[in-house]
Amino acid sequence: MTLIKSISGIRGTVGGNAGDNLTPIDIVKFTVAYARFIGRKNAGKRLKIVVGRDARISGGMVNDIIEGTLLGCGVDVVNVGLCTTPGTELAVTFHKADGGIIITASHNPKQWNALKLLNERGEFLNDAEGKQVLALAESEDFAFPDVDHVGKVLSKESFNDIHIAMVLAMKAVDAEAVRRRRFKVVVDAVNSVGGVVMPKLLRELGCDVVELNCEPTGDFAHNPEPLPQNLTGISEAVVREKADLGIVVDPDVDRLAFVSEDGSMFVEEYTLVAVADYILSLGKGNTVSNLSSSRALRDVTEAHGGEYFASAVGEVNVVAKMKEVGAVIGGEGNGGVIYPELHYGRDALVGTALFLTHLAHKGITMTELRKTYPAYFASKNKIELTPAVDVDKVLREMKSRYAAEKVNDIDGVKIDFADSWVHLRKSNTEPIIRIYTEAGSMEEADALAQRFIGEIKQICNI
Repeated sequence: MTLIKSISGIRGTVGGNAGDNLTPIDIVKFTVAYARFIGRKNAGKRLKIVVGRDARISGGMVNDIIEGTLLGCGVDVVNVGLCTTPGTELAVTFHKADGGIIITASHNPKQWNALKLLNERGEFLNDAEGKQVLALAESEDFAFPDVDHVGKVLSKESFNDIHIAMVLAMKAVDAEAVRRRRFKVVVDAVNSVGGVVMPKLLRELGCDVVELNCEPTGDFAHNPEPLPQNLTGISEAVVREKADLGIVVDPDVDRLAFVSEDGSMFVEEYTLVAVADYILSLGKGNTVSNLSSSRALRDVTEAHGGEYFASAVGEVNVVAKMKEVGAVIGGEGNGGVIYPELHYGRDALVGTALFLTHLAHKGITMTELRKTYPAYFASKNKIELTPAVDVDKVLREMKSRYAAEKVNDIDGVKIDFADSWVHLRKSNTEPIIRIYTEAGSMEEADALAQRFIGEIKQICNI
């Protein structure tokens, strides 16, 4: 069993011993720390916090503890109930709240849950803010308000319909063009909140929807991470139903993957690539993705006359870079699309509406669209080292060895070759180096990974 405390929140498996797992005691402790952090930023102000959750089995329990704890801290609560991560983010600004707590463990299995923390802009806390919350969680000198100053639940209303309306109202969404195509779509929402919102969004766009795992029970029908090996069911359903495409979301609906009409994966990395291609067709601009994302985004951006920038891994880092360079679109290769016109957060509803607009305007099939993009193949590996190994020293050595190449060291070491790249990142919790590679074929990507694994072993004398 596991409890992981990080700058982005607290994540763990439900049950077990306090301090080692996600228990009621840990939930209270971290919620109080977050309330204190928000209170320090808004001294003397009556605070308002939005709370939303995915459909995990433990979600109701965690929600009730968080809500009660916030009330006991003198904080007013807007509870949006079953709500996507992007929906909860939008609800913060919509309700003019001082922050928000999202109860979700994203793509992790059902025994996991987490508290993800937002600022007043509905964006994740940055590194410095997250560290403040972690420090406050270790302190016990917090006085709670008396009975006349406890918080109130201001509302318990769904935000999902408002989120859908916001997406459909975006200038770049051509709802009428999508409706004319009358796409037949299979949706796999892995038994979470996506089953509530995605079919409704698609029907608003005139799609014929076939629902797969859309009952929000929290008892996931398969591993919830939207990777090819977990998506055989929807792949078969798309072919069986003679659908135009399949759409897959993770439990909190911030990641988006597509299945083509022949049952093949469009590939999660290409979700952002295709959406960016459409946005850039409307006007030249900059794009951002993290260092481990496909080079295809760079290629598409430059083809439209824009400039591509890379950030460190993590949504908060992507958002910071997007703001710095004024990017018109960005995200991550895990199917996370961030479109600033609506908000700075990964949003599968936004990604779906923009992608379908793009596909409708193109008037072609999914497989035909996929062929219009550069073909890259990614390999993900890792090497486990002994605790005695100085991982930072290993990475410095790799950087030195390849100093003649284009090297980026803002997050580990990424080495760009003419027709491939490798990204080496150390784990923050164990002596592991993760090795991500991309090349023009799977064989080349795997071979590049094995080459670097061999070099690391050589450096470490193992």
